[in-house]
Amino acid sequence: MREIRLKKLEKIRRLGIDPYPARCQRKQTIAQALKMMGKKVAVAGRIMAIRGHGGIQFFDLRDESGKIQLVFKKDQLPATGHKLRALLDIGDFVDAQGKVFKTQAGEISVLVDDFQLLAKSLRPLPAKWYGLKDIEERYRQRCVDLIMNPKVREIFRIRTKVLTELRNYFDSHGFMEVETPILQPIYGGALARPFITHHNALDIDLYLRISDELYLKRLIVGGFEKVYEVCKDFRNEGIDRQHNPEFTQIEFYWAYTTYEDLMKFTEQMLSCVIKKVLGKLKVKHEDDVLDFTPPFRRVTFREAMLKETGIDINQVNTERKLLAEIKKRKIKFELEGVVGYGALLDEFYKKTLRPKLIQPTFLLDYPVEKISLAKRKEGEKSKIASFQLLIKGFEVITAYNELNDPVDQAERWRESERLAKKGLEEYEAFDADYVRALEYGMPPTAGWGMGIDRFISFLTDSHTIKDVILFPTLRPGKR
Repeated sequence: MREIRLKKLEKIRRLGIDPYPARCQRKQTIAQALKMMGKKVAVAGRIMAIRGHGGIQFFDLRDESGKIQLVFKKDQLPATGHKLRALLDIGDFVDAQGKVFKTQAGEISVLVDDFQLLAKSLRPLPAKWYGLKDIEERYRQRCVDLIMNPKVREIFRIRTKVLTELRNYFDSHGFMEVETPILQPIYGGALARPFITHHNALDIDLYLRISDELYLKRLIVGGFEKVYEVCKDFRNEGIDRQHNPEFTQIEFYWAYTTYEDLMKFTEQMLSCVIKKVLGKLKVKHEDDVLDFTPPFRRVTFREAMLKETGIDINQVNTERKLLAEIKKRKIKFELEGVVGYGALLDEFYKKTLRPKLIQPTFLLDYPVEKISLAKRKEGEKSKIASFQLLIKGFEVITAYNELNDPVDQAERWRESERLAKKGLEEYEAFDADYVRALEYGMPPTAGWGMGIDRFISFLTDSHTIKDVILFPTLRPGKR
């Protein structure tokens, strides 16, 4: 088919026609033309279907705004136009001029009196695409996926609208959008393996950021009180339905506030954004209907673990005790590289409790070993003043009162590095420059990070975040 189209391309050139001209004569979108009955229009788009032959042909033309039928009659076209029409294929881009009318079948159409080829398509579009057994082919050839599937295009329109409304919400509440480094000399702000690169001129290794947290909090030290960033983060870890090495987050930090205030702010913001974009607060996702009507459910980590597993983390508060409880219950999961109470508890929680949290739920007050950047909870020093927003068993938001005690911060990082020497795979490196920044003083602050890809997947009834990332990371395939 490609060879046939290449031959047509040569015939077009022999007619003296440029098959890839720079200019287009479009004056109306298709959506506009559909409302201009009896008037002359000039539309452009991709040919999606061709019907008929000989003296009359019908073409379906589509642009981003919609679809319209083009009617080609032999006696309406100049001689060159008639020859060119015979060389057109599904997938070609054309612009066409003519009067809008309604056919006997009642279809609004353009009776073409002139047209131009804008781009010759050399590869035929697939007859069927959405039901491909090799689903990854859709991700590898996303441009074809977008051509063939209106639902896919709508997912990405929703994604853009959500990001716009989130920005609008932050801006309207006095936050300032900022940009922080993607290349960092020390990676930090999360527990994850980084990507490493090398800067030749400085002859130093740099890391693609795993989080922008530490830089945003430097801005709080510097005097800004409300900052946020829509950022790309990178983590050198496995790929599955809820993980991609490159992903989008929003992080924000708010001085003189607490995580309790952030819970109210979060549920109001999310419900407002969802209502504006989708027009409703109950969203179907696979077999569940997710209800984003505030207030969201609130439960402490201790209460939820006790109810689900029978383990009281106030009593089972060491790595040795927790290992004994896991063995007693004959729960099996991979423990290689899992060292220390915090890492072990996190794996246990992901195996037992987290999958049961379906509706939007704030899970509060994690053990202090879980997050080294969070402030301890007042009156309960073994916990951190924190919450995570869980949806369908996945973490969408992590929030806490920010640790602003430089001495405590330094010690927690030293403990993280001690565990790394014992074999902990994911740990936080000591960042002396950040500790130095804290020593200048940071006011009481709370903040959070939100995984945009996961959030969008729930709003669009998508099983995997690959469906909401335009170009997800994939294993190299055959070309």
